Order: sequence, then structure tokens, then C-alpha cells
Amino acid sequence: MTKSPQLSLPVHLPDDETFASFYAGENSQLLSALRNLALDQGERMIYIWGAPDSGRSHLLHASCAEMNSSESATAYLPLDMHAMMAPAYLEGLESMALVCLDNIDAVAGDKDWETAIFDFYNRRKELSDATRLIVTANAPANQLDWVLPDLASRLSWGVTYRLVELSDAQKLSALQLRAELRGLRMPLEVARFLIKRISRDMPTLLTTLDQLDKASITEQRKLTIPFVKETLGL
Repeated sequence: MTKSPQLSLPVHLPDDETFASFYAGENSQLLSALRNLALDQGERMIYIWGAPDSGRSHLLHASCAEMNSSESATAYLPLDMHAMMAPAYLEGLESMALVCLDNIDAVAGDKDWETAIFDFYNRRKELSDATRLIVTANAPANQLDWVLPDLASRLSWGVTYRLVELSDAQKLSALQLRAELRGLRMPLEVARFLIKRISRDMPTLLTTLDQLDKASITEQRKLTIPFVKETLGL
């Protein structure tokens, strides 16, 4: 039977969020663990916690992309959007090659969702060839406010990693990496200018990079500080 490469959900996985575009910083061990999981080596269950905008979703998107490239069936559930979904989305996911539950802290305290996740874990445990599973949250599992106390223990069955935020210097390198992957050269002084004048959070910086990339292509100009000022109205 042919497997669908992606469960149909009301979300879009960004094409540019891959392992290659993730600047690891101090998270090289975590990145290696996720790469191995995608290859069906090492750990089959990983729990990642870290601050918002630290790259948790990027890593899940990258894991799905890696698996989808080999036509393996994956499911990505952004639980911060759980109001747009239903706990029934979890039914049958134990048969997928990879399941990613992003921002699980968003459903802490919601008994219906907690029960569905708890049941999913139990169904998964019964399978000899269990789905690979990656979960993210803003805190360790035992620090979230669960209605079902046993859910924290289920979430701790695998290995847990803290996703360390990038320093400002590392954000410069991450920004340059993303620009390079677009075929765009970003001089260090331009990257420094953006971090000082725009924002220090990566989502805003990457949205700005997208704007600059489009303007650079349209106007056939290189990234310079005067061009950045003109494009962004600074």
C-alpha cells in the first residue's frame, strides 16, 4: 500500500526550513540526534524544550522534510493551533513513520487533548515498529500543568533536549547562512545593522531577509546598508 507523504492538516510546512538551513550553535548534539532519528537510527522519541522563537518548529519542519524526501509518511501537528483541529487528529497516527507534536504546552490543562495524546502514546507503545516521535514545548514535561499526571511520564519516555537560544553573534552567522542558501550574499556589516536596527528575534530577521531578497532580485542590487535603509524605510 502506498503511503501518503504528509497527513492533510490546515498548516503549511516551509520549504526553506531544513536541517541544512538550521544554524546549530550550541545545539549540534540535538541536531545529530534528529538526523539519526530521521534515518531510523538511535533514539525514536525526542522531547525538545526551549524558549519561543528559538527554532523548535524549524527542527520539526526539517525532520518532516527529511522523512518526506524518502516518501515516508509523516504528521506535523502545531498544537498552538489546536482550536482549528480536534483531538481525533491523533487517531491512527501511530502507523505513521514520524509524528511531530509542536508546542504541546498549548494543550496542557485541556483534558480532551491530554487524553487523546495519552491514548496515542499507549497505542504507540503496543506496536513493535513504533512511529518515531518528536515533541516540543516551552518547558520540561514535568513542569507543565497537566490534568493527567501520568502524561508527564509518557512524555519523558524518550530523551529530552533543551534547545539553547543563539547568541547575537550566532544570529549573525545564522542570518548569513539563510541568505547564502537563497543565493544572496549578506556582508557581516549588513547583518549587524539588521540586528541593531530591526530586531534580535530570528522570525523577524528572517521575514526581513525575505523582503530584502525580493527587493534585491527586483532591483538587481546587492545587499548594502544604504540599500537596506532604502528598502526598509529606515
